[in-house]
Amino acid sequence: MGAMPDTLAAPASHLLEIKHSRFLAQAMPIGNAADALSFVAAVSVADATHNCWAYRCGNEYRSSDDGEPAGTAGRPILAAIDGQGYDRVAVVVTRWYGGIKLGAGGLVRAYGGTAAECLRLAPRLPLVAMCRLRLACPFDELGTVYTQLAAHAADKLGEAFDEHGAQLAIELPAERVDGLKTHLRDATRDRVRWLDAGG
Repeated sequence: MGAMPDTLAAPASHLLEIKHSRFLAQAMPIGNAADALSFVAAVSVADATHNCWAYRCGNEYRSSDDGEPAGTAGRPILAAIDGQGYDRVAVVVTRWYGGIKLGAGGLVRAYGGTAAECLRLAPRLPLVAMCRLRLACPFDELGTVYTQLAAHAADKLGEAFDEHGAQLAIELPAERVDGLKTHLRDATRDRVRWLDAGG
């Protein structure tokens, strides 16, 4: 598996002047598409020439040229997000036209370059792949299970009890799953059962 992408640790911005046009890139970490569109609406400048944007949130992405020639603004901004190794990020690049036409290639470089520089300078926060699991254990092993969950940075999402013991739904970093399973097997003499996560 490739390295996980990063998201932003905090909002970031970067201003460039290119042939008298000003390009202001503003970037924000997002949790979903609705966050991205809210951010676009919040930072778009009404009296600017263009407010072009893109976001990536997992497999979901969108971009807008906001009146610039097709493919010269939104796609280069999205390419900057991907090229810098980011996910769950939205970027708006606002342009104030300075009187000199940049041409299609110039626009691609200006929008993509401003977005890329903004992201390059921004504080990064690594994204961690998470895994959800369900397990069942006898009542007398609950203390051991809780101890191991804490030791492996697992969050308890839910818990149910029946005559056989407890069932827990948990979430933890994917890279820690094997260690948790091994420790629980050893600590409980293999009395923990792993259930289908969807069941």
